Amino acid sequence: MDYLDSLSGKKFRRKNRNWKNKRRTVRKFISGELIDDFETRRQHYLSDWTDAFKKKRQVIPAILFLYFSCLSPAVSFGTIASEITNGSIGIVEFLLSSGVCGMAYAVLCGQPMGFVAPTGLTLAFISGLFGFCAMQGLPFFPVYAWVGLWTSLYMILLGVSGSSKFIRYCTRFTDEIFNGLLSLNFIYEAMSSLRRNFVTAADPMNLTMPFVALGMALTTFWSTMEVTSIEASKFFTKRVRNRIKDFGPVVIFVVMSIINQLPWFKKFGVPTLSVPSRFELAGGRNFLIPLSSVSWKVKLLCSVPALFLTSLFFMDQNISVRVVNNPDNKLKKGAAYSLDMVALGLITGAVSLVGLPWMCGATVQSMNHVRALTEKEFNEETGKVEIVEVTETRTTGFVTHAMIASTVCLLPLLRVVPIPVVSGVFLFLGRKLMSGNSFLERVRDSLAEKSRLPEHHPIQLLGRRKLNIFTSVQILCLIGLWSFKNNPVTAMFFPSVIGMLIIIRKYTLPNFFSEEELEILGDETP
Repeated sequence: MDYLDSLSGKKFRRKNRNWKNKRRTVRKFISGELIDDFETRRQHYLSDWTDAFKKKRQVIPAILFLYFSCLSPAVSFGTIASEITNGSIGIVEFLLSSGVCGMAYAVLCGQPMGFVAPTGLTLAFISGLFGFCAMQGLPFFPVYAWVGLWTSLYMILLGVSGSSKFIRYCTRFTDEIFNGLLSLNFIYEAMSSLRRNFVTAADPMNLTMPFVALGMALTTFWSTMEVTSIEASKFFTKRVRNRIKDFGPVVIFVVMSIINQLPWFKKFGVPTLSVPSRFELAGGRNFLIPLSSVSWKVKLLCSVPALFLTSLFFMDQNISVRVVNNPDNKLKKGAAYSLDMVALGLITGAVSLVGLPWMCGATVQSMNHVRALTEKEFNEETGKVEIVEVTETRTTGFVTHAMIASTVCLLPLLRVVPIPVVSGVFLFLGRKLMSGNSFLERVRDSLAEKSRLPEHHPIQLLGRRKLNIFTSVQILCLIGLWSFKNNPVTAMFFPSVIGMLIIIRKYTLPNFFSEEELEILGDETP
């Protein structure tokens, strides 16, 4: 018996030693950050799915609201992409990619409250890449696929190496400019769409249409803002206010679409979404991209623009998830930046093989997800609405994006959605992204009377001159990013300019501001 116990002990020690050796070998190739992310999220993975069923009254309206708020960018960016790529990528591709990528991300990611979606910044890169291929006489889709595959490789390597830890050098200074750029892009796209009604789409026999379209957009924007902020109102009961907040945006979207179909309203000729009548990829092309149709030289050179796209994805993804993980949101299950990066890398590689649009971290949609699943209450002592808890779940993201993917089977219904209503949703998303952005608040407060500002406001502590210098630097950086993004020549390279924000913050601003002053501005050095 002693012999058997001794033999059993030896086997256990040998097995334990082999396990430790395997872990040591794994850590040589995989960073501790990624392993920690996996361990952190593994213990919550089951509850990430089941928690949604404990809060069905909150989750169901959240899914409906998120469906429309995620559908609008997919449709709008699909329309814009169709124009800038001469019909190579359109609405069907954006709907399919948004849905499938969102479902895959909900399954694979580390932070399920984050969403991936099409963004204006990614669209600007695609526009630049398409223009470059046209000038060089290169086939767009094979180059697109190889750039995506190189980007996928870079993203996975970044995730495996735990490089997301370096995002700590991206301080609030960078976050605010980046989110300001996203907000500006949403508002710009909405205003551009409304402007086209006055410039290019105006019928000399129907001059009222542009004004009616503008009215529909502003009505959608204003009413959505009102119903989403009603929880701070004194009217109705808490339960009624929550139902209005949850279902209100969906009801507004549907009601505005129904009004546009009424016979007396149809005479205005408000434009609706232009989508194909049946499911097919743009130009009737096949799903798989012929990767071998370009030379090895082109395949290797595609690794260069992939570096720019990777820098964009790295910044966009990490900033979006970091906004979600902000302690103010009171999430409890922990962050997993490296795991998120690997998940996005795998998804990017998959969609590149079939020529579908790339998705990346979407700050607006992610924060809408968090807010939709946040339970709040009004604190009478402080006079503020405070967060009670957030339902952290993968179910809402998966179901929302499954509905978006299934929308390709309902294309005829999308034809009744007025474009101004989508523009109104864009205005709402852009405005919501401004909330809590102290950069934009400082721009506003720079015009305020000093005596009317709170005692601990930066103007009171630093003076108006210091505050305006800091804010002016951010404004100049925002203008620079916007110029690079909108210039067809530099659009493909503008992601690299985003990295300059970190350099400016780390090496330039400390020459003009002390650490104490930066802390007062809410931008302490990590």
